Amino acid sequence: MLKILMTVGALALAQAAPNPHLPPPTMDSVAPTLPAGLKNGVLIVSKTNGWRHLEHIPHSNEVLGDIARELGRPSYATENAAVFNDAQLRHFSVVVLNSASGAFLTPDQRAAFERFVARGGGVVALHAAGDDSHKEPWYVDTIIGTTFIGHPNGDDHIQRANVVVDQPRHPIMAGVTQPWTATDEWYSFSNDPATRGMTVLARVDEASYRPGKLAMGTHPVMWVNPAAKGRVFYSALGHDPAAYDDPNYRRILTNAIRWAARAR
Repeated sequence: MLKILMTVGALALAQAAPNPHLPPPTMDSVAPTLPAGLKNGVLIVSKTNGWRHLEHIPHSNEVLGDIARELGRPSYATENAAVFNDAQLRHFSVVVLNSASGAFLTPDQRAAFERFVARGGGVVALHAAGDDSHKEPWYVDTIIGTTFIGHPNGDDHIQRANVVVDQPRHPIMAGVTQPWTATDEWYSFSNDPATRGMTVLARVDEASYRPGKLAMGTHPVMWVNPAAKGRVFYSALGHDPAAYDDPNYRRILTNAIRWAARAR
């Protein structure tokens, strides 16, 4: 009987254990201390009040920091959303939202982010920064331009597929080799962001993998917002750590940060 009770207790504890992919949401109110002399930097934010991509965030943050160094720019990685204030955002030329998810900005922080983009600040939003945990209208309209509806699961969760570059002359696509086969978690969206004014740079060829009920026909995976006063880029790629070591994807991330972080 004691053994049975111990087993039941262990099962109850296991069931009650928090899911590391869904940490309790937190809102930050005390801004971090930035390094002295930081100017025209790259702010890397991986705050997660929604799904946390704990598998890739540590490695992708490291890769993004390496890219910033290669571009001759300082970087600062944080999960403290209180950095979204006018004074501190002026130290950065571009904000990289590295699978930042959920409602992680207070109204005042979101307003500071809006002002950052309005005065020419760049944004590079990656993977879960475009999922359906983002509800705020300005963010959806400016950063994403469509709505995430899901991705294949089960045996089809991670698949190899062909990525087709639609705008090879765009600076973000410079040097990307074709054909390009990438392995990823393929996001689908409610509509083509081009219908909301976005410029699609690349799409996934649905004939090269199994989208199932999430097929879109034309299936964009990277685009920019030409209407924003700051340069805004979104990529749906990047679920697994290995994605950030793909030479084509690293080139795209490098190009995107360079393009978005133009001198203001």
